[in-house]
Amino acid sequence: MPTHPAFRWEERDQLRAFVREIGFGALFTQTPEGSRVAHFPVIWLDPTTLGFHLARGNALVRDLDGAAGLFVAQGPHAYISPDWYYRGPDEVPTWNYVTAELEGRIARMDEAQLIEQVDLLTQEQEMRLAPKPRWTRDKADPARMERMLAGIIGFRLEVAEWRGTRKLGQNKPDSARLAAADALDTQGRPEIAHWMRQAK
Repeated sequence: MPTHPAFRWEERDQLRAFVREIGFGALFTQTPEGSRVAHFPVIWLDPTTLGFHLARGNALVRDLDGAAGLFVAQGPHAYISPDWYYRGPDEVPTWNYVTAELEGRIARMDEAQLIEQVDLLTQEQEMRLAPKPRWTRDKADPARMERMLAGIIGFRLEVAEWRGTRKLGQNKPDSARLAAADALDTQGRPEIAHWMRQAK
């Protein structure tokens, strides 16, 4: 978590929307073999529950049911040159970024829940491709779809702790923060520049 209070992000609705928009992240957990991480897409099943799935052959699958997990979604980020602030020689380089950390207990899904999770995830992503006609499961060969579903295991993360960070130069004067955002635009980093312009 950030040490500067200006960077803390605690609004759950905003964090939820951010994770939905990113749609992908990393889950960290402890196993008998030590710390492990898996990377996968996610979908909100309800306001406090993330759904995801892993390949049946993923070694992490056997240790997840009932385990504590920490899911991290990372948004745009960029190096910030002190030259961009135009404030004299006392500035130093930094890195601006946006992240969400969601911590909770993991539970394995049954087959019906897995299918629902896969359908919801597909619908969410297909909507973003409009006006392309949406792909749905019924367009696939049923036998192949059954084999593919047999190769994955679904899980739910019941989120109990919400922690977000928006480190966007809020501790700088507006003029310095906006100047850095303009510089990032010229470097081809419009996403983080947009977040910096919206920072308060």
